[in-house]
Amino acid sequence: MEHGLPKTRVSSRRRLTPRHRMHRRSRSLLLAATLPLTVLSSAVARAISPATDLALTASLSGKTLTVTRGVDTVKVYDVAVGADRHPTPTGTFAIRKIVWNPAWVPPKEKWAKGKAPKDPGHPENPMKLVKLFFQEPDYYIHGTDAVETLGQAASHGCLRMDPNDAGELGLMVMENAGVARNWDWVKGLLHLGEQRTVALQRPTALTIVR
Repeated sequence: MEHGLPKTRVSSRRRLTPRHRMHRRSRSLLLAATLPLTVLSSAVARAISPATDLALTASLSGKTLTVTRGVDTVKVYDVAVGADRHPTPTGTFAIRKIVWNPAWVPPKEKWAKGKAPKDPGHPENPMKLVKLFFQEPDYYIHGTDAVETLGQAASHGCLRMDPNDAGELGLMVMENAGVARNWDWVKGLLHLGEQRTVALQRPTALTIVR
């Protein structure tokens, strides 16, 4: 048994002055005030970003474009694909840009020789309502007024859709990218005769198979 003075426990905690207590309390209140904003921002991000990404698959032989989310099929559209002389490319692509109410500039191809550019909404503009680029600058999904060609190999390499279907698809792809808009927004662009380009930070995958 050891003898001597009883050991004294020394605390390493510094004694807080009233000034220090007030400073610590102010920091706590500031943190509590910013916490709801952080939680709200996270909730908004979850609301904008869908739980499962949208994906598109185009079948050249079936002349269809299928929209899926996870294992669920959202929609199947009839499309026109590239003719034998102008085949639609196959592979996996990413839609990163959409042009609403697009103007038309004839490409430097034989079939477009002598054709003049057309403004947005012009009756002779072959680009109806919207273009969704998957391989710039030549290949995209677009609305067409030649709806009788849907289900055929009739395009110059792009995927043609009924304009209303193309618009519906464009809005879905934008929503998938966290840029939600509706038909009223589209109608506003058409009313103004304005072309609008939308860059997508979150691309939608498009797979084109034979």
